[in-house]
Amino acid sequence: MSELLSDFSALVTPVCLIDENKLRANSERMQEKCRRDGVTLRPHVKTLKSREAAEIYAPRPGPVTVSTLEEARYFAQAGYKDILYAVGITPNKFSAVNELLERGVDLIVVVDNEAAVDALVKARRTFIVPLRVMIELDVDDHRAGAGPESMQLISMAEQLHNTAHIRFSGVMAHAGASYGCKTPETQYAMAEQECNRTVLAANRLKAAGLPADIISVGSTPTALSDYKPGGVTEIRAGVYATFDLVMAGLGVCSVSDIAMSVLTTVIGHQMKKNQVLVDAGWMGLSRDKGSDSHGYGLVADAGGNILDGWYVSQTNQEHGIIEHKDGLPVPDQGFGFGRQLRILPNHACATAGQYRRYHVTRDNRTVSAIWHSADGW
Repeated sequence: MSELLSDFSALVTPVCLIDENKLRANSERMQEKCRRDGVTLRPHVKTLKSREAAEIYAPRPGPVTVSTLEEARYFAQAGYKDILYAVGITPNKFSAVNELLERGVDLIVVVDNEAAVDALVKARRTFIVPLRVMIELDVDDHRAGAGPESMQLISMAEQLHNTAHIRFSGVMAHAGASYGCKTPETQYAMAEQECNRTVLAANRLKAAGLPADIISVGSTPTALSDYKPGGVTEIRAGVYATFDLVMAGLGVCSVSDIAMSVLTTVIGHQMKKNQVLVDAGWMGLSRDKGSDSHGYGLVADAGGNILDGWYVSQTNQEHGIIEHKDGLPVPDQGFGFGRQLRILPNHACATAGQYRRYHVTRDNRTVSAIWHSADGW
């Protein structure tokens, strides 16, 4: 039986399911927020590395963000031209960068340290057109980035700006610490901090006679907060497209907004342990436990209805173990051998990354489309 327009029961599990209706609603929510705030949306397409999905949540001819150069190649082939590669560039990737430039991609790369700047300057003549470069900022002491108040920021920008074949283009920041902000008030405060510190860096550059054409910030919790991001030119975010249990736990969305799930099948039981065994292990769900309050994911029936208290407590490579949070016995109804269930993911990007294709549904019963995705680095 063809997988297209087929009932879920015909699918070989595990399968990554995308609820297209929810995907469209989530995408419109972010797009409307950016329209209202007067900023450009540069979606992070690592969440769903699919051309068809991007047509909904990152429509052309808008700019996009990628996390791998393979994503850049894939989306360039799909017609995207303005692409930000948001992982610090290293010399072993210069050849791949040049290949993208040769294909007419207006690629932007990022650096956050002097060694990376020096490497770009030394390789400048290898780029067939001037390469756009931005400096990544650390606005929340979370991960990578140069200090917005540092002299290093100015010196790196000067070196890039004064180098032929390189076009210094501005600054970007990612408030990853927002994933620890559990109230609207703390999310608002983090968005304010993210924007203010990024704009501060841009203003320092401008005062030094340096360009800062792009002032880019972004994380889903800050982007969807009530804070109006004055002074920035663009917002980057990705997981808003599908949401996940981490976002629901932060109150950024509700569980019912989550557009991604993993369809899985009951393969056995451990009745003495009150456990259900399914065919979605960490290869199908990822090892990301998010806040750890939902194990490896919440359990729903095949129609997407949450089964209260049931979650994936453990995973092996191809086995998932489902239990009730209160240790209840496995009921006769709903968990029988061969029964299909759906697992809502902790981290949508990590779960989607396990699959080379996504099965799309509009009615929670049948497959309406299959979307293929980029793979590798």
